[in-house]
Amino acid sequence: MEITDLQKDLAATFRWTARLNMHEGVANHFSACVPGSSTEFYINKAGIHFSQIKASDLILVTKKNTKELKNKPEIVDPTAINIHGAIHEKVPQAKCIFHVHSKYATALSALKDPVLKPIDQNTMIFYNRVSIFNEFGGLGFEEESIKMASALGNKQHMLLANHGIITTGETVADGFNALYYFEKAAETYLTALSTNKELNIASHEVAEKTAEETANYPIDLAKLHLNQIKLILDKEEPDYKN
Repeated sequence: MEITDLQKDLAATFRWTARLNMHEGVANHFSACVPGSSTEFYINKAGIHFSQIKASDLILVTKKNTKELKNKPEIVDPTAINIHGAIHEKVPQAKCIFHVHSKYATALSALKDPVLKPIDQNTMIFYNRVSIFNEFGGLGFEEESIKMASALGNKQHMLLANHGIITTGETVADGFNALYYFEKAAETYLTALSTNKELNIASHEVAEKTAEETANYPIDLAKLHLNQIKLILDKEEPDYKN
């Protein structure tokens, strides 16, 4: 079967996430819907380190094979099928989903108040655009996954309290770019908190204006970001496309 550009794009983001040290062993998952569908999506095969994932390692989950795959955890992590499947189906804007337990996002998720305050340009990108899922109830099997999908609602991203971060996008580039910048924003925010000095929090008007301007930027920076990642990988790790 021919490998699609969607698979290649998604594979590139796994490789780059490993380089950024935002992965966690062989856990965590990224997924992307087949164009025109909300029930068919590619997701990483179980047990493969992010740094080794190739386009052909992405498993196509469909309504027909979901039940079978849930009984074969050696192929796809069942929590991945549950969480990503529920969100793809119930949240129209979540065509691509990125879920990690990265250092700073996870540390933020462990705070009693995990809301990312608008203190710089990166934190402002996410102003009023991140849902907080405060009902951690386990690893993310079926019941937990439905709760997560409902909690995301009309927001683009979701911080999972005591767990990690989920970012979404209409494209692989959008979702990954959000993941990258959320981790940087969380790092800045937690670093600022660690000074024990008063935060200089931007006004609602300024934070919202910055978020809107970023979302409507005249250049597709997310696409350019992913294109540059692929350009580097094409030279250094071209097997990601296989």
